[in-house]
Amino acid sequence: MNTIDRATIKRLPTGVPGLDEVLGGGLPEFSFNVIAGPPGCGKTTLSHQMMFALATPERPALYFTVLGEPPLKMLRYQQQFEFFDAAKVKDCVHFVNLSEETATGDLKNVLARIVAEVERHSPALVFVDSFRSVVLAQDSPKSFISLQEFVQQLGMMMTSWQATTFLIGEYFTDNDPNPVFTVADGLVWLRQSTQGNSVVRKMEIMKMRGQATLPGLHTFRIDGNGIRVFAPPVMADAHAAAMARPDGRRLRMGVPGLDDMMGGGLPRGYSLLVAGPTGAGKSILASAFLAEGARNGESGVIAAFEQRPNRSRGPFMAELIASGRVGVIDARAPGLSVDEIATLLIAEVRRLNASRVVIDSLSGFELALAPTFRDDFRESLSRMVVALSSTGATVLMTSELEDRYDDLRFSPYGTAFLTDAIIVQRYIEVDSRLLRIMAVAKVRDSAHSNELRLFSIDDKGIRIGEMLPDYEGLLGGRPTQRVPAPRSP
Repeated sequence: MNTIDRATIKRLPTGVPGLDEVLGGGLPEFSFNVIAGPPGCGKTTLSHQMMFALATPERPALYFTVLGEPPLKMLRYQQQFEFFDAAKVKDCVHFVNLSEETATGDLKNVLARIVAEVERHSPALVFVDSFRSVVLAQDSPKSFISLQEFVQQLGMMMTSWQATTFLIGEYFTDNDPNPVFTVADGLVWLRQSTQGNSVVRKMEIMKMRGQATLPGLHTFRIDGNGIRVFAPPVMADAHAAAMARPDGRRLRMGVPGLDDMMGGGLPRGYSLLVAGPTGAGKSILASAFLAEGARNGESGVIAAFEQRPNRSRGPFMAELIASGRVGVIDARAPGLSVDEIATLLIAEVRRLNASRVVIDSLSGFELALAPTFRDDFRESLSRMVVALSSTGATVLMTSELEDRYDDLRFSPYGTAFLTDAIIVQRYIEVDSRLLRIMAVAKVRDSAHSNELRLFSIDDKGIRIGEMLPDYEGLLGGRPTQRVPAPRSP
């Protein structure tokens, strides 16, 4: 029986962090692609970043500009990005202005000029920006070929020349009947949403022939380095995930007495939620957790959404951060998404080979998110916790709770079930004084203390004290002293 040999499609690395993951492994070589979206969403920046990453003397690039920005003006702005390489402009990146041919209104002239320049430079990469300007020329009575013929001929020629092609265009709806969307092998749609004062950029791979892409909208950010795409966090590969499974070892918490309450410490690879009202000591406990790891030769990572970690957590924590033993995630950028924070956390965990991660707090995390991401916060958080745990890191999260004494809750988001362990902190009033109590509510698959213990905070951190066996109703906030049972005569 005869078998048909499968064609092998080489995938090109785009040079855009996170984009290769979203594309399913990279960009198919010799593909015919469209980068579409409204003005200002980052189409030209994305095109240039890929071009400068891929272009070499052996694989030159040809960038056609139409009725958009002149090449010199466009280059002036692209030079502000780190990916820009002036040496490549002289060596393997060539710019051609098609404005004169487009102004004639004849698509045949535009196609002829593209053919001439491609034959002259023999490029492996071809960009047409903005293709929307070419589309507008189709209504001219001077055009001897239709837009559909133009697109079909351009696509066939680029394939025969073995060039990877990108048509960049301003489109406002993905329902546009433009024939280029049908001919294209790949369709990358960029979006920009505004809600209140929040502006968020998102990307969707609507089409990419021959490979499975990650579905859905993926946030991306533009900064001085260019574009960075934040793909949804995924579990580590099977081998790494197997190595990351809890193995019975326990981590010390850094608070004397707390390890005993937890049955010997926090099992490695677990996720822990520390819940309590403001000022109860959640951040101090989180800092003690990281500091204890550093004393045992472990590195850690912290994403702080409320307090600056290098200023408000004591000199020892500031020293750990300055020395690089504790990595810090910048959570001050506007319009954050859970996927962005997850991507940064996992990258930092891998860079430092960190064994401890702190997220302080979930309340501040939610407030830092762009409004468009708050509705599915719980689902996104679940993916992030699973992905972090699969790296082998042990995760501690804090959660701000309003101290409602008639309602024992561990998280305002219904996320307590996501974690393997829970520590709850509460305030109580005894003899007209405000005291703190702590309890271990949960340690999965492990025996742990069920005691409610007093604790205090001083300049050395948290100190766990005694129980209050002579009082009852502690969780109600106003405990009452037990009445001694009368002695029998």
